[in-house]
Amino acid sequence: MIIKNKKAILLGFISSVAATVILSTSLQADNANRQSEQTSKLEAYLKFTKIVQLIEEQYVDDINASDIINNALKGMLSNLDAHSSFMDAKETKELQVQTHGEFGGLGITVGMKDGALTVIAPLEGTPADKAGIKAGDIILKINELATMGMTIDKAVSIMRGKPQTSIELTVVRKGEMKPLKIKIVRDIIEIQSVYSKTIGEDILYMRVTSFDQKVVQGLQKGIKENPGRKGIVLDLRNNPGGLLNQAIGVVDMFVQEGAIVSQKGKIPEENLVYNASQANTDLSTPLVILVNGGSASASEIVSGALQDHKRAVVVGNKTFGKGSVQVVMPISQDEALRLTIARYYLPSGRTIQAVGVTPDVEVSFGEIKKAEEGISIKEKDLQKHLESELEKVDGKKEEENTKENKKVITEEQIYKDSQLKSAVDILKALMITNK
Repeated sequence: MIIKNKKAILLGFISSVAATVILSTSLQADNANRQSEQTSKLEAYLKFTKIVQLIEEQYVDDINASDIINNALKGMLSNLDAHSSFMDAKETKELQVQTHGEFGGLGITVGMKDGALTVIAPLEGTPADKAGIKAGDIILKINELATMGMTIDKAVSIMRGKPQTSIELTVVRKGEMKPLKIKIVRDIIEIQSVYSKTIGEDILYMRVTSFDQKVVQGLQKGIKENPGRKGIVLDLRNNPGGLLNQAIGVVDMFVQEGAIVSQKGKIPEENLVYNASQANTDLSTPLVILVNGGSASASEIVSGALQDHKRAVVVGNKTFGKGSVQVVMPISQDEALRLTIARYYLPSGRTIQAVGVTPDVEVSFGEIKKAEEGISIKEKDLQKHLESELEKVDGKKEEENTKENKKVITEEQIYKDSQLKSAVDILKALMITNK
């Protein structure tokens, strides 16, 4: 018995020694890794300093260290992702004007897609929209400047300018044999973000052009003004996004519990989850959402979250795929850093970034041709039909009032938009089953 105890004590001692040796070895390895990282970092800083010094001393043209470092910072940030950038004094001031003041612009949102400067969407009613710019257009040139290698910030600053001045964009468009040159006259950009119309007697159509600070308010107003609605079409096509809190607010109108969207980054403080609340939630009205390649950011959060919650049917084309979070951080009195710090994730855990939202029902945009009806006259229609035939020969006796009601979407307009037609058909089926 004593021998067994001695063996147990000896084994315990050996185990303790072994654990101490393993722990000591692990600590030594950690320290070695840290020292190696510090050495590598120091060597990288020294290399950068040496190169700056060599350029300053031996480059063919005079250039100072400040300009060299600024250019290096721009290159470094642009190689991280399409939305991170270093902004010098001029670019920081332009951002402040864009955020807080009036400026002349075209009314388009652009992004980088496969390395090309791509139109996410023209905003409705803006100069770009009126000139015929379309979502998915690739901008080759701005005036005579090629966009290859150009940052988004640089492109935006060139396109912005004094109202009533003109600019020419050379774009590549799917289906066109050669690049198109489109002349646009800049103007002050004023956007109405929410439009409400009716389809028939019981469908409410609401279009959101961008997620500004009044979107939730605008949608609530549209719903309140149409109490007889039995179904809703929410059109987010060519909507480039905007404020996150408005996207969350829109989803919260139709979902009463669970996550709406989450964001995850390197810093724990940036790992946030935004949840739905029960107040003023509509869980019963059938909902169809329209999206396309011009739907980005906040539009993708709304359509993707409602799709994940099985609260809406998403119809149209795959969305743009912009699901990252940027912050602007001042680094001096007049310079700033715009840095991607997190990515958005939908309730199911899927990412939006570079993937987008795939519709439940994929429908390409186009016009639907209605079959021509032959002559079909019933007894009760005979006299009326003959009168209309006489009018074709003699002309109408009295011109009817055909003034278009802008608050109503006609059958003719629906047939010119195959995606809207599909949405309406799906919504009618949902409304029947909802009874």
